[in-house]
Amino acid sequence: MRGWRIFYLLGLMVMCGLFFGALQDIHPFGEPVEPAMDDYFLERAQEERAVNNVVTSIVFDYRGFDTLGEAAVLFTAVTSVVALFRKGGHER
Repeated sequence: MRGWRIFYLLGLMVMCGLFFGALQDIHPFGEPVEPAMDDYFLERAQEERAVNNVVTSIVFDYRGFDTLGEAAVLFTAVTSVVALFRKGGHER
């Protein structure tokens, strides 16, 4: 039994070391990884997508398939909940 405690403690120490080692490579919050990407969308959203709202152009035009997938998952979840909790159908 004592051998397992040492094994778990060693595993915990390795996991903590990996976790804190990975934290050292994270870039500061709020600073983009590649600043050119923000500038690209801000400069070209109007001419490429003919919209005034840059956020709308990113969500619906540049990331359209991703948004479609999220909508499909949400629709499936709502339909499943409605099907589970509907009334009626059973007579006594």
